[in-house]
Order: sequence, then structure tokens, then C-alpha cells
Amino acid sequence: MPYSAEISRSAPGAFLFLLDQSASMQDTFGGAEEKGDAAPSKARVLADVVNKLLQNLALRCAKEEGVRDYFSVGVVGYGDRVQPLVQPSSEEHAAAGDLVPISHLAERPLRLEERLETVEQNGEPTEKRVKTPIWFEPHAKNGTPMCQALDFAAQTVRRWIDVHPEAFPPIVVNVTDGEATDGDPLRQAQQLRSFATGDGEVLLFNVHLSEAEATPVELPASVAEVPEEDYARQLFQMSSRLPFSMRQAAEQEGYEANMDTRGFIFNADPGALVRFLEIGTRPSNLR
Repeated sequence: MPYSAEISRSAPGAFLFLLDQSASMQDTFGGAEEKGDAAPSKARVLADVVNKLLQNLALRCAKEEGVRDYFSVGVVGYGDRVQPLVQPSSEEHAAAGDLVPISHLAERPLRLEERLETVEQNGEPTEKRVKTPIWFEPHAKNGTPMCQALDFAAQTVRRWIDVHPEAFPPIVVNVTDGEATDGDPLRQAQQLRSFATGDGEVLLFNVHLSEAEATPVELPASVAEVPEEDYARQLFQMSSRLPFSMRQAAEQEGYEANMDTRGFIFNADPGALVRFLEIGTRPSNLR
């Protein structure tokens, strides 16, 4: 059965996040509010959410002896240029955009930041200052070179697959707030998804962020469920179907999922973004 390979240190999984950093990401994020302040930008919320996700991935791999390399991770921003946002230790690997072992990532955040977080203490929620690792900062400038970003992703996962030919296939998550400004990205998406390990083809998921308080369309199974905007339906067509393990995860979160359910959200608010990333980063068996 495809998408069933166990994930271990000898056969790790891989996550690659493609983050839109175009000028429109400076706009406020629908439904996001901060106490006493204006609503944060989409760029700020996205950076916070993905930095937190990277921390949670490292914690998921933490054992008594340290962080085990169950995953390799990459984060790529695309706006004024396409560039890796987390860097390997080797300049050669950094230039190639290679994925970073999770232990390396855990040991080398860009900085630590003290933040107020709500934690449970003696059964009661309380605010506490905690040190939070930050791997990259928000950025928003110029256009949306999504085609270039997908090409970069294809080169990156192809190199990873060459080294891990039988592993659970890489998962690529593209988060954007609009249309590509460098062409039709469907061809690049199809090429990216055509690369495969012995366990299945690369999985490409897409999240569209909303700047208004619109109702999200989450995990549709048919193009008829997607708004009629051309780029909305284009992102749907670009998205992979969820494998069985992720359909199970989606059902546990209260979604209806079937064999045609795509890894796609349109008009995501901050809550929908977090829920989807939790589902999309839960591949098969971790050993």
C-alpha cells in the first residue's frame, strides 16, 4: 500500500514549506487580532505559525539522548527572490537549497525570543513568559514567483529522493495569498508531484490565506466545492489527494474525508492554517 513506509532515523521523512513573501503579505490576516494592537500581517502570522510548527516537529523527535533525525526540513520564501530561510551548516548545501536534518535545525535557531504564552498550571490556564526559537523572520516584498518556487522545490526533493529512494515521499506545503506572477504554476506543480520514492509520489498541499473574514473551504474533494475564481481552482488542481493516514488525521479533527479529498484550503484564517498544518505534517508510522 502506498504512503505506508515507516519513518525512522535510517529512513527519515521530509517536509518542505514554500512561503509566499510577496508585498500583499503585508496586509492584515482575516480574523487575526492582538490585544491592544492592530491585527498582524499575513507575513507575521505565517512566520509565527511555521516557526512554532518547526519547534513542535523538533519536540516530536526529542528523546532522552537528544533530537533524533526522523525528518529533514526546508523552508523557502518567494517574493523579491526565491531563497531558503533555514540554512544547512555547509555553504555548498545551502546554495543547493538542501533540506536540513531536524537535529541540526533544533540546535541552530536564528535567535530565542521571550513570548507570553498561555499554559496550563494546576489545571488552570495562566500566562507565562517562555523562550521561543525563531528560525526566520517575516518578509513581504515584490511579486509572487510561485513557478520559480515550485521549480526550486522540485530540484530539492529530487536530490533528497536520490538519497532516500524507499522512504515516505517528501511533503511540500505551499502557502500563498494570491496568484502566481511568473506564469501558470500548474505545470511546475505536476512536475513536482511526478517525482516519487518507492512508497509514492511527492505530496503537494496548498493553502490560500484570506485577508477578509471569509469562510474557509477546507479539504475539498471536488472542484465544485471551490470558488469559481480561476486561481482557486488552479490551486485545487495543483494539490495532491490526502493519503489514508492523513485522511484519518483529518477525520479525528472533525473533517469529512474520502479518497478524493485534496490537501487544499482556500480563504484560510489563522485557525484553519494551524489545523491544516497539523494534519499535513502527520505522515504514517513514526518508529
